[in-house]
Amino acid sequence: MCPIDYHDVKYVRNVAPWFTVALFCMFVVGLCENNRSTFSDSSSDDEDPKEAVPPAKDGVRSILPPITELKHWQRWRSRLFLERDNEGPKVGNDGVPSSLPPINKLKRWQWWCLVFLNIGSLLIGQGSAVLLLRFYYDQGGHSKWMATLAQNAGFPILFIPFILFPSIKEPSSESPKIVWLVSFGLGALIASDNLLYSVGLAYLSHSTYSLICATQLAFSAVFSFFMNSQRFTILIFNSIVVLSLSASLAAVSDNSTKRPGINRTKYSLGVVSTLAASVFYALLLSLTQLSFQKVIKKETFSVVFELQICTSIIASCLSIVGLFVSGEWRIMRVEIFSFHDGSLAYVMTLIWAAVAWQVCSVGVVGLIFVVSSLFANAISTFSLSLMPLAIAIAYDRTVSSTKTIAILMGLWGFWTYVYQYILDGPQVKNKPHHGKNSSSFPV
Repeated sequence: MCPIDYHDVKYVRNVAPWFTVALFCMFVVGLCENNRSTFSDSSSDDEDPKEAVPPAKDGVRSILPPITELKHWQRWRSRLFLERDNEGPKVGNDGVPSSLPPINKLKRWQWWCLVFLNIGSLLIGQGSAVLLLRFYYDQGGHSKWMATLAQNAGFPILFIPFILFPSIKEPSSESPKIVWLVSFGLGALIASDNLLYSVGLAYLSHSTYSLICATQLAFSAVFSFFMNSQRFTILIFNSIVVLSLSASLAAVSDNSTKRPGINRTKYSLGVVSTLAASVFYALLLSLTQLSFQKVIKKETFSVVFELQICTSIIASCLSIVGLFVSGEWRIMRVEIFSFHDGSLAYVMTLIWAAVAWQVCSVGVVGLIFVVSSLFANAISTFSLSLMPLAIAIAYDRTVSSTKTIAILMGLWGFWTYVYQYILDGPQVKNKPHHGKNSSSFPV
């Protein structure tokens, strides 16, 4: 990739507009999905009791009360049991349905809009977050746990869709203890993965870091095949190979040098940490898809925000504990005032990095929920190929011929995967959203 002048004071200002676009994409998801509920209380009250409880043939009155005399929760419970399988809105234990339609009830164009909105959030969020954390280390930041906390602490912005549209929340059909137990496991894995990525960013050059991260797609293919019953075709296999080669080519063509002050031991630690983070990341995506299918079992997009909030809370708490246990909190004051661009730049860098990681995470979890974990990782790898283009736009630099080839290869791999879902659209339209062997969701 092109070398970056990290001492440029205009860094944060150049990257900030990308965050605004990503946040807009995330809010549009909530707006597009905020449809009216299929059932309403007014329609239930106007029903004829005779239609709800038909009289018996022998003229004997039924002992069942008319539906209009039922309590609110009883009426919704009767509605739930009278529905046919996989029809009607998702109704939870409290009898209040979500205003969002199930994901498998979306029209074809709505499904594709949702997919591309999540793709945009992932690409913009991941690219901006990686650059901001690199900027944090180059300007004098040293704390690995602070960088880990920044990758999780931005979850309060995810409450905004629930504040603006409170009816989008979908009641859970599972025990809250089970859901929180799953969230704790995923959150602990996220905190460990983010810590490993932070160590890699601190000790490796951008080219070495990106080259190792390109291996995560191969790990994801293995985990998806064994854990999620992922179906592989020639087009999907071609996309995985091309995207991996594209990200590797973009990393190899980068002329960034070894980071100053990094000895052989730290460099080896960075390589091992980044490789382990790539394995954990692929495992995390497959476990998230498995949780959607086997444990959470919700059908509306609001579950993406709910799961991300829960896991981020757990990961943030663990990061804070690690920050104090490791003793890095003692150097925070010195780190803030010794930051090259000043204390304000220090705070703004971490704040925008936290926002960027949440935007990226919503895109990743959204793609897992709507499509699959392998597709989410393919887009994450695709973002590595687009980094030279993003740097060229932000810093008015030229893109070399090698990087141009890497970008074109990335676009080839991306559209190959998308074309596979275009071909599968009519065949998987009626496929259950959380089927046992389902690896792609209806379009």
